[in-house]
Amino acid sequence: MARETKRSQGRSALRLVDVAERAGVSLATASRSLSGSDGVSQAVAAHVRHVAQQMGYVANAHARTLAGGTTSVAGLLVYEVGDPYFAEIASGVVKVAATHGWSVQIGHTERRASDEAVQLRLMRAHRVGAIVMAGSGYVDAAMEAEAEKELTAFEDDGGRVVVIGRHHVRADAVLADNTAGGEAVAAHVLGLGHRRLAVAAGPDHLTTIADRLTGIRAAVAAAGLDPGALPVVHAPFTREGGRDAVARILAEHPGTTAVLALNDAMATGVVSGLRDRGLAVPGDVSVTGFDDIQVAQDLSPALTTVRLPMTEMGAVALELALRPAAARPRRRHLAHALVVRDSTAPPP
Repeated sequence: MARETKRSQGRSALRLVDVAERAGVSLATASRSLSGSDGVSQAVAAHVRHVAQQMGYVANAHARTLAGGTTSVAGLLVYEVGDPYFAEIASGVVKVAATHGWSVQIGHTERRASDEAVQLRLMRAHRVGAIVMAGSGYVDAAMEAEAEKELTAFEDDGGRVVVIGRHHVRADAVLADNTAGGEAVAAHVLGLGHRRLAVAAGPDHLTTIADRLTGIRAAVAAAGLDPGALPVVHAPFTREGGRDAVARILAEHPGTTAVLALNDAMATGVVSGLRDRGLAVPGDVSVTGFDDIQVAQDLSPALTTVRLPMTEMGAVALELALRPAAARPRRRHLAHALVVRDSTAPPP
């Protein structure tokens, strides 16, 4: 115990100047390297971080905050921290943060738009250095007004903001291929011969839902069908939401042969709801999802879905946030991939 206490005291006595001297760099370069700031090559920054780790040096972020600066902490705002979609995005953010010597503070809104501004204010109070918003934007810009005020104030104070998805916010953005993905999965089902389709969609106020529906309707129109007649049932973006949606679909549109769920969590609920009613997947009804969360391939049957590079989305978002602001907001478009598994087959 005494040896451990002595070791801890020795580490706490280390100063940034000691790290700089050992690494053979200036004090300013050492500071930039450990904070992930711009102006230092990756090789030099990695060398300084390695030296600091060997010496047991830990930057005093609390002291920097008290001095009025920001910390080497990124704020990540998600809808639901337990949702596999956001968990995979978070893994990408955390990996990039670790390589730059940053940590991550996660806030979640429990899918309530009113909580976004509250969580953003908390992040600003903790003086995070960057914010990544991973939840969907809203079709109605007014729903983002309070959050936009917080983000604008944060950027005016020198913070960096990156959003994932289509938002009414002037900021760098990482954009998933939602529209093309929706078109691809609908074209697949139509190509199998299905003509009685229905959609189990999430809340209609989300831009993610609007974009995926736009793609599905485009494929329906290309097949010579009326996209306006396509049944769309909105429910929570969860497994239980999928169960509720498929119950309504079967009640209101009997004879449906394929259900397109707009995320994988809803798709699992759709499959469960069909089984409860004695309907086989895909023998009686085909089911598709969206996102390709890790469990999608382990379901029985394995889920046909649209794969989005969620971990990469998180990684790219934080990489953008750690760069200096550009004159115009940057856009990074990431591609989708249709993954055909066992949950889809020709109609009975």
